[in-house]
Amino acid sequence: MESTNTADEWLNYHHLRYFHAVAREGSVSRAAEKLRISQPSICAQVKQLEVALGETLYRRSGRSIVLTDFGRTIQGYAEEILALGRELLTVSRRAPSVRTPRLQIGIVDSFPKLLSLDILRPVFAQVPPVHVTCHEGKIDDLLGQLAAHRLDALLADEPPPSSAKVKTFTHAIGTSGVTFCASPALAQTLTGRFPRNLHGAPILLPTQNTALRRDLEKWFHAVNIEPLVVGEFEDAALSKIVATEGIGITTVPTIVQSEAIERYGFVSIGRTTECQIRLYLISAERRLEHPVVALLARKAVRHLSPKS
Repeated sequence: MESTNTADEWLNYHHLRYFHAVAREGSVSRAAEKLRISQPSICAQVKQLEVALGETLYRRSGRSIVLTDFGRTIQGYAEEILALGRELLTVSRRAPSVRTPRLQIGIVDSFPKLLSLDILRPVFAQVPPVHVTCHEGKIDDLLGQLAAHRLDALLADEPPPSSAKVKTFTHAIGTSGVTFCASPALAQTLTGRFPRNLHGAPILLPTQNTALRRDLEKWFHAVNIEPLVVGEFEDAALSKIVATEGIGITTVPTIVQSEAIERYGFVSIGRTTECQIRLYLISAERRLEHPVVALLARKAVRHLSPKS
């Protein structure tokens, strides 16, 4: 029996280019003007792409268009494919040369940003340069992109949840205690020795769904202190920015406390190793075959482990 599955057919590059123009411009007429072709022609080309993919890519809304969920997914692939096409032409024009190494890395939004920079710094220092693209989001969304091979790996502060339907491999790359930091003005209002100086003090914490928040609450209970929670943040970097205004005390990984103090103008209130920030590199394969991901893992372990 002859298969009618279009998966074995070649994807038409021009169809993808026309769809990308419509998605980018938000209008068939503007896309047609940009590409200097007629509107019926561009509609026909996009329709052929929809037939090949078996899904609707957009719907009309007045004079504009609105992408479907599937359309937004295909737009992301189109951007990457067209970017690779442009790169191919650039490389071919400057031969002899080699293709620029690429790294698509996901970073869970609760992952400390200063640690992200420390971990990625060896990659940015590579010669020839590596083209790094960082994607930030919630772990479930990033795991989906990893499974679809749109990410090479992701950095997280906890392993994938047991409910995750994606097969992944978790590589521990280090741990760090936490340091409590505040603006100089707020620090001057605190009384007593650490950790009693946290009792009743305004504090900025990670949200309830994070491992660090659970560890902090257990530790607060163990040392019999109760800070005043004035803010909760999924984005660790935003917590630091708010803390610079003297609104509350924040936490930073002890391993980067010096950099945080210098960058944000903080004062250290105290630190503990009872609360640990655990750092993971998550991949879709047991062995790290991607050369840049393997380099990132090796350098991260060497940098983080001795100071944990």
